[in-house]
This record gives sequence, structure tokens and C-alpha cells, in this order.
Amino acid sequence: MEQNEKMTLAGFEEACEAVAKVTLDTSLIYSDYFSEMTGGKVYLKPENRQRTGAYKVRGAYYKISTLSDEERSHGLITASAGNHAQGVAYAAKQFGAKAVIVMPTTTPLIKVNRTKALGAEVVLYGDVYDEACAHAYELAAEKGYTFIHPFDDLDVATGQGTIAMEIVKDLPLVDIVLVPVGGGGLATGVSTLAKMLKPNIKVIGAEPEGAACLKASLEAGHVVTVPQINTIADGTAVKTPGEKIFPYLQENLDDVITVSDAELVVSFLDMVENHKMIVENSGLLSVAALKHIDCRGKKVVSVLSGGNMDVITMSSVVQQGLIMKDRIFTISVLLPDKPGELHRVSGIIAEVNGNVIKLEHNQFVSINRNAAVELKITLEAFGTEHKQQIIQALADHGYTVRQVHVNI
Repeated sequence: MEQNEKMTLAGFEEACEAVAKVTLDTSLIYSDYFSEMTGGKVYLKPENRQRTGAYKVRGAYYKISTLSDEERSHGLITASAGNHAQGVAYAAKQFGAKAVIVMPTTTPLIKVNRTKALGAEVVLYGDVYDEACAHAYELAAEKGYTFIHPFDDLDVATGQGTIAMEIVKDLPLVDIVLVPVGGGGLATGVSTLAKMLKPNIKVIGAEPEGAACLKASLEAGHVVTVPQINTIADGTAVKTPGEKIFPYLQENLDDVITVSDAELVVSFLDMVENHKMIVENSGLLSVAALKHIDCRGKKVVSVLSGGNMDVITMSSVVQQGLIMKDRIFTISVLLPDKPGELHRVSGIIAEVNGNVIKLEHNQFVSINRNAAVELKITLEAFGTEHKQQIIQALADHGYTVRQVHVNI
């Protein structure tokens, strides 16, 4: 592997000094909840608390700091699903440079608006990052802009790697670091520097099941492009990992774990309820991955890469999380169509502390209404055990109960 002068300890030290000018303190947070869940000592690296809501400002600022005045004067361009966009926009503003950001049309509105608010010109193009990136290259060639790649750039990766310096400083005896993976820039920087500082450390990447381009590439032994993307983790929805950084990932990354969208939904709810933090789906990859590794007796750090999430997505994820954890569920109860039955059912539910959210009474489920009408009840419970307790209580009183799809 050909070494680049920036991917050295001296290069990382230089990057640490540079990014210190724009980064906020994201000291490790010990998690009682995840530690108890895994049997290890789990710490969170809250990069969602950065000025732009994500770690990306590190790589963007460091990269732009290495450019000449002439390169910056041409204007800067990049492609991003949001977090790198804000990082470049913010960094460009610090250097007084023009920034043009090409974002996929599917980018959450909050990321688009925040990028514009930082003074950047936003161009919406394509359905996924790869399409937006191709268009950004076309604009760079046409207008003479200087391209700032979101991950396949060794300077950018070096800037992201400053996270590892802070982790080891905060927790010298760290055993495992979990990092989200999209194109691989964060994983490259963190794993490369971590191995320099602590050769026996394990750095594990976590990427979406529906965009597992790095796992596929590592298994193939070369960079490959996955045919399609299907994940709620929009910030890591990348078809192809970086060519320039791939050799570093091969050498320094110990493993890659894939995480399902369902696991991200549950992790979001866990994070909100137990740490009162908003972390976007991509940033939660390293949290969901905790269940896939043996943490017992280990000191583990999960990097929370970002927290830029629009309210509509947030509400949808919370609702789905409650459903998946059996905190909200819907049942169908068959009962005779006679006075007092609804009161009787509600009384049984109240006795076991169930909370009714919605009722739907259907008298036309059977030709013989005296035999049965259907009552669909959407309920709130404390979890799976409590849900089963409610269902059993109704069954014990002679009602036929079945669980149906939740429709809130």
C-alpha cells in the first residue's frame, strides 16, 4: 500500500490542531443502559453534538485548510446526503470561499435548509448519493470548481481520524471502537490512527444491510458497487466505497457488521429514552452493532456520527419503534352486539393497566350480529410481557383475540 504523507502520525497531529479551531467538545459519555445490555463498559462518542450536527466538519475543514488560496478562489463543490454538505459549507464560510453542494433529491429537508443557511448553493440531483456525486464532478469540470470528496480523499479521512485521537485520550484502555460506514472515510481515519496509537485495539465498521458496499468489497478483495440501495440510513446510503481509502480499510479495519433498518429503529428509541439524545439513523449503526459483538468485559466506544434528522422522519421512527417493542399494538376482539360489552372489555383492559389509544367498532364482520361484532383496539403497553398479559386477560374472559396490523 502506497503511504500518503497525511496518513501518518504527524499528519494526524497536524489535522488535530487544525480541526480544534472548529470542533466542539464531544467527550465520551458512559452508558449505563448499553453497558448493562451488553455486559461491557460502553461509551458513546457524541459527534451529533458538533456545530453542524455531525463529525463531517472535521474532514471538510482539514481538507479545505490544505488547499491553496487559488484552489479555494475557484469555489468549492461536493456531493453529499447532508452531513458532509454542512461540513463543507461551514468550512468554506470560515475561509471565505464559495461552496456549491449537490444533494440527492431524497435528502431530508432539514439538511437542505441547514446547508443553505450556512451560505452554500444547493443543487438537488439524483435519487442516491452516487448520482449526485457524478453530477457534482460534471459541474466541477464545467465551472472549474475544486472538488471536495466526502470520503474518498486521504486528507478528508485524516480529518475524520482525529476522532480516534480524542477517544484514546479520553479512554486509554479502550478495547473496541465501533464506527458507522457509508463510503468509508470515517472508518479509514479512525482505524488507521487508532492502530498507530494502540496496535491491539479493534476497530469495527457498521453499515446498513441495504447498502453493504464495504462488506461486499472486503469479501471480494477489491472495490465493488452494490446494485441497489434500500435503507433508512440516508447518510450512509452509498453504492461504492472509496478507491483511494480502500487499502487502508483492508489493512486496519478488523471487521464490518451489517445492521438492519429494524435494528436502527429500536436503537433510536433506546437512545431517546435512555440518553435523551437525537441521533440520526446512520449515526445509530454503531449502537445497533453492539448486539452483534461480544462486549463482555470490554471497554467499547460507539461513535455517534450525526444527529441531523427531520421531525417527520423522527416521528415515524418513534412510532415504528414503539410498535416493534410491543409498546403499541392492535388487537381484534370478537364480541356479541349487545349493551355493556364494550364497557366490559374496557374494564378488563383497565384492570391490567392497558391504555386504549383508539377503538374501531365494526358491526358488519358477521352476518349474525348477535353472534359477533369486531372491536379493533389499539393499545399502549409497557412491553411484550405486558402486551401478552392484556391479551391473556381478555382470552380468560372468553373473548376471541387476535393481533392485527397497527394502523394509527
